[in-house]
Amino acid sequence: MFGADKGTAHLLDGKKLSIGIVQARFNEPITDALYHACLAELLALGVQDKNIAHVKVPGALEVPVALQAMAERDDFDALIALGCIIRGETYHFELVANESGAGVTRLSLDYQIPIANAILTTETLEQAIARKTDKGRDAARVAVEMAHLLQEIG
Repeated sequence: MFGADKGTAHLLDGKKLSIGIVQARFNEPITDALYHACLAELLALGVQDKNIAHVKVPGALEVPVALQAMAERDDFDALIALGCIIRGETYHFELVANESGAGVTRLSLDYQIPIANAILTTETLEQAIARKTDKGRDAARVAVEMAHLLQEIG
């Protein structure tokens, strides 16, 4: 079993990793909080600031194309998607949530690169506020752990 003989601590060592982050600007107070929590956790895990690339896109539907551009560069060990979609009164919520999520997953599989998906999909602003810090932190941890796991497997 991968990682079994080393324990799991090494999976959260980000010292030698390069991470790309794509942040949607729509609902920016939430996505800024996601980003700051994610960045703080990446730095706490040892990822060097110079090895973290951060770009902003207009909204969640634009996140996958920026992730794809980063994946094609082959400079990153893992990527992180940050965004916030809050249900409104129309079908647009489902469209954006489903398509952005599917795009992130497809890119991860097509490029065989871990992508931590922290595009929040919530019913209310209050739910988004309640999740912004934990999900940003979680995304950083997922990216670092999955980068190591894929390195071990590959």
